[in-house]
Amino acid sequence: MSQIADSTQGSGKRVLFIDRDGTLIKEAPPTYQIDSWDKLEFYPDAFKYMSRIAAELEYELVMVSNQDGLGTESFPENTFWPLQDFVQKTFENEGVHFAAFFFDKTFAAENAPTRKPNTGMLTAYIDNPAYDIAGSFVIGDRITDVQLAKNLGCKAIWLNNDPHLGGAEISDSVKSLAEVIALESIHWKDIYEFLKLGLRKVTHERNTNETKIHIELNLDGSGKATVDTGLGFFDHMLDQIARHGKMDLTVITKGDLHIDEHHTIEDTGIALGEAFAKALVDKKGMERYGFALPMDEAEAKVLIDFGGRNWIVWNAEFKREKIGEMPTEMFFHFFKSFSDAAKCNLNIACNGDNEHHKIEAIFKAFAKAIKMAVKRDPLSNYLPSTKGVL
Repeated sequence: MSQIADSTQGSGKRVLFIDRDGTLIKEAPPTYQIDSWDKLEFYPDAFKYMSRIAAELEYELVMVSNQDGLGTESFPENTFWPLQDFVQKTFENEGVHFAAFFFDKTFAAENAPTRKPNTGMLTAYIDNPAYDIAGSFVIGDRITDVQLAKNLGCKAIWLNNDPHLGGAEISDSVKSLAEVIALESIHWKDIYEFLKLGLRKVTHERNTNETKIHIELNLDGSGKATVDTGLGFFDHMLDQIARHGKMDLTVITKGDLHIDEHHTIEDTGIALGEAFAKALVDKKGMERYGFALPMDEAEAKVLIDFGGRNWIVWNAEFKREKIGEMPTEMFFHFFKSFSDAAKCNLNIACNGDNEHHKIEAIFKAFAKAIKMAVKRDPLSNYLPSTKGVL
């Protein structure tokens, strides 16, 4: 399994705290009580991928669910337990064994300490050295499941089926929880692949007398970018890498721009390449190679190989001295610096008439090539090299 490069996980047992309704079985509006057999429907692919998670990954499985008013006249226990026992037995028949079950029976208005997102049902896991809570996950469909993850001190995997929450533009109601959400998807396949492969996420600092650079890189992100180098056009180009490479990228560079742009651009290329090298420490199952694309009248070709050796071939010329405030001579230096630090081959060529289009096409092609090259197959443990090492 790939390592999370900035992880602070402990040595205890990792846990998957898994919600039931809306996660393992489907919700039943308007009452949201699974109290009759006609309401029972399993979540698509839950069996397929939960059985793989149970067989292939070393997580303790714990079911955690709010069952409003269970045991009261509105929700008699004899309508709940036969279905719950059937759900449990059906998963066990697929090789999925839960170590514990927690059901809170209170109503939301009671705000009981045992009701999710409160942690009263799970005190045995908190501050217990037998468990690695920081390396654990809550899997659920409600925003309360995400809040539970925050309260426990772990991450959330959010099966978000509410079109009014989350997505590419996170709503105001969940912005404060964004850092807790490790994965947002409606598919169990995505959850399995995420848990199998791990998150290639690093934080990297590179400080010299000339520049101070902070990089946050998530190769398995969604295309979010926060970039500030002091050079507007350079920021725009780095933003293209994130958006078209479908990675999350933060680049904050404080450089000696009062002298010139050289150190800022070159050192950012080095720092970004170093971050990629850290994120790609485990290359098993990775494609390794990538290539791409045209833009308007400009034809850009970028070939990349994360094979562990640095080399660059550059076949692009620019007639203008600057695009924005960025000297065109520095484009080569940026990609050369990236190649050296990431230990990758880069072959870049571009033809066209519009200088802006040409360099933007190169950056977009670079992003698409990276996206291809870093793609992984969760079912493969193959290292893409006959040498046995990359």
